[in-house]
Amino acid sequence: MDIKILGPGCPKCDQTLKIVTQAVAETGVNAQIQKVTGVMEIAGYGVFGTPAVVIDSKVKCVGKIPKKEDVKSWLTK
Repeated sequence: MDIKILGPGCPKCDQTLKIVTQAVAETGVNAQIQKVTGVMEIAGYGVFGTPAVVIDSKVKCVGKIPKKEDVKSWLTK
Protein backbone atom coordinates (compact mmCIF):
# COMPACT_ATOMS: atom_id res chain seq x y z
CA MET A 1 0.00 0.00 0.00
CA ASP A 2 1.29 3.43 -0.92
CA ILE A 3 0.28 6.35 1.30
CA LYS A 4 1.13 9.98 0.63
CA ILE A 5 0.64 12.88 3.03
CA LEU A 6 0.35 16.05 0.95
CA GLY A 7 1.28 19.37 2.50
CA PRO A 8 3.99 22.01 2.82
CA GLY A 9 5.07 20.93 6.30
CA CYS A 10 2.66 22.89 8.47
CA PRO A 11 1.65 21.68 11.97
CA LYS A 12 -1.61 20.21 10.59
CA CYS A 13 0.38 18.25 8.00
CA ASP A 14 2.72 16.95 10.71
CA GLN A 15 -0.27 15.91 12.85
CA THR A 16 -1.80 14.11 9.86
CA LEU A 17 1.45 12.22 9.28
CA LYS A 18 1.51 11.21 12.96
CA ILE A 19 -2.09 9.95 12.88
CA VAL A 20 -1.57 7.98 9.65
CA THR A 21 1.65 6.45 11.00
CA GLN A 22 -0.12 5.38 14.21
CA ALA A 23 -3.05 3.90 12.25
CA VAL A 24 -0.68 1.90 10.04
CA ALA A 25 1.16 0.57 13.10
CA GLU A 26 -2.08 -0.34 14.90
CA THR A 27 -3.63 -2.14 11.92
CA GLY A 28 -0.42 -3.93 10.93
CA VAL A 29 -0.92 -3.02 7.26
CA ASN A 30 2.17 -3.18 5.07
CA ALA A 31 2.43 0.40 3.80
CA GLN A 32 4.96 2.90 2.54
CA ILE A 33 4.29 6.40 3.89
CA GLN A 34 5.70 9.36 2.00
CA LYS A 35 5.42 13.06 2.74
CA VAL A 36 4.91 15.18 -0.38
CA THR A 37 5.74 18.88 -0.02
CA GLY A 38 6.14 20.06 -3.62
CA VAL A 39 3.34 22.41 -4.65
CA MET A 40 3.28 21.16 -8.25
CA GLU A 41 3.24 17.50 -7.17
CA ILE A 42 0.40 18.21 -4.70
CA ALA A 43 -1.55 20.04 -7.42
CA GLY A 44 -1.03 17.01 -9.67
CA TYR A 45 -3.44 15.11 -7.42
CA GLY A 46 -6.07 17.81 -7.93
CA VAL A 47 -5.63 18.86 -4.32
CA PHE A 48 -5.71 22.55 -3.48
CA GLY A 49 -6.15 22.31 0.28
CA THR A 50 -3.79 20.68 2.73
CA PRO A 51 -3.25 18.47 4.56
CA ALA A 52 -4.43 15.72 2.25
CA VAL A 53 -4.13 11.94 2.40
CA VAL A 54 -3.73 9.82 -0.74
CA ILE A 55 -3.87 6.02 -0.52
CA ASP A 56 -2.95 3.99 -3.60
CA SER A 57 -3.48 7.07 -5.82
CA LYS A 58 -6.94 7.77 -4.40
CA VAL A 59 -7.48 11.05 -2.51
CA LYS A 60 -9.13 10.16 0.81
CA CYS A 61 -9.06 13.43 2.75
CA VAL A 62 -8.46 17.09 1.87
CA GLY A 63 -8.09 20.20 4.01
CA LYS A 64 -8.45 18.63 7.43
CA ILE A 65 -6.75 16.33 9.88
CA PRO A 66 -8.39 12.91 9.57
CA LYS A 67 -9.57 10.93 12.59
CA LYS A 68 -7.50 7.84 13.32
CA GLU A 69 -10.63 5.66 13.08
CA ASP A 70 -11.26 6.97 9.55
CA VAL A 71 -7.68 6.24 8.51
CA LYS A 72 -7.96 2.71 9.89
CA SER A 73 -11.13 2.11 7.88
CA TRP A 74 -9.36 3.31 4.70
CA LEU A 75 -6.47 0.95 5.39
CA THR A 76 -8.61 -2.14 5.90
CA LYS A 77 -10.87 -1.76 2.85
